[in-house]
Amino acid sequence: MDDQGLEDAAILLISMGEEEAAEVFRHLTPKEAQKLGEKMARTKTIQRDRYERVLLRFEEQVHDAGLLELDTDEYVRRVMRRALGDDKANLLIDRIVRVNDAPGIDNLKWMDPAAVADLLRREHPQIVAVILVHLEPEQVSEVLRRFPEGHRNEVMIRLATLDGVQPAALKELSDVLSKVLAGGDRMRKANMGGVKSAAEVLNLLGTAIEASVLDYIRETDAELAQKITDSMFTFDDLMRVDDRGIQALLKEVQSESLLVALKGATDDLREKIFRNMSSRAAEMLREDLASRGPVRVAEVEAEQKEILQIARRLSDEGQLMLGGGSDGQFL
Repeated sequence: MDDQGLEDAAILLISMGEEEAAEVFRHLTPKEAQKLGEKMARTKTIQRDRYERVLLRFEEQVHDAGLLELDTDEYVRRVMRRALGDDKANLLIDRIVRVNDAPGIDNLKWMDPAAVADLLRREHPQIVAVILVHLEPEQVSEVLRRFPEGHRNEVMIRLATLDGVQPAALKELSDVLSKVLAGGDRMRKANMGGVKSAAEVLNLLGTAIEASVLDYIRETDAELAQKITDSMFTFDDLMRVDDRGIQALLKEVQSESLLVALKGATDDLREKIFRNMSSRAAEMLREDLASRGPVRVAEVEAEQKEILQIARRLSDEGQLMLGGGSDGQFL
C-alpha cells in the first residue's frame, strides 16, 4: 500500500469507531498494523472534503467488489474428498489450503526481533530454522543479524534445505519452542522453507552478511549456494521498490546499461521506470527501445545484474528498500 492508500485507510478507520476499527485490525499482519497505527496516530485533523472523498471511494470499491465472506477452505476440503476419496484428497488438500500457524508462532510475529533472537540464541540451528520459516523475511533478517556469524550460517543452510514441517511440530512450536518436528515420518508436511525462503532472507541481510553466508554454504554445497543466488532479488523485483528508490537508482545507472536491461523487462516495469524519469528522458528511452534491434539474452542479463548490484549498494546505504517501500524514511 502506498502512502496515499495508507492515509486513506487511516482516515476510514478513524471514522469507523473503536469497535469496528478493532475488528479490522484483527485481520492485519504485525507490519500492517504498525504502519496503519502510526499513520492514525499522526492524523490529527482531517479536511471535510478529504474525508468525504475517502468515504465515497470506499463505498464505490465495496459496491464494485460485491464481496461475500465464504468458508472456501472447508468447501475445498469437502469437494476434494467427495471427488477423490479421503486418501487421494488428503495428499492434495495441504498443498491447496496451507496449515494455519499455531498461536505461539503468531505471537512471535508480534515480538521485537531482538527478543526473538534472545529466545532462540541457544537453540539448535535446525529448530531455529523451523521457527523462523514461519516469520516474515524482514523479521527473520533482523533476528539473524543478532546471531553470531557461525550460528547464523548454520541456521541459513538449514533454512535453505528445509523441505517441510511436520504438522505435529507446528503444534509443539506454540507450546514449547524446543520441541519441534514431532510426529510420525509418514505424516504430511506443510510446504515451508527451502531455497526461496533462504533467498528472501538473504536479500534483506545486506551484502557483507550475505557474502559470508553464501561463502559458508558454498563450501558445503556449491550447487545449493548457486540455487540460492539464482533465487535472490531479480530485475523484475524492482517493481517492489518505491518511486523514490527507483529515482535514486536511475541517478546511478548509465543510459546505455538501462536501455539494454529494459529490453528484457516486463511492460509494467518499463512503465514504472518511465514514470520516474522526466517526460523528455522517458520519451527518448521509449524511442531508443523501439528502434534498438535484437540484443543477446546474455547481454541483457549482464546489464540487469549490474543494475541490481547498484540497487544492492543503495540498499546498504539506506537510499532504497529492496523488499518494498521505504515509508518515506530518508535523511
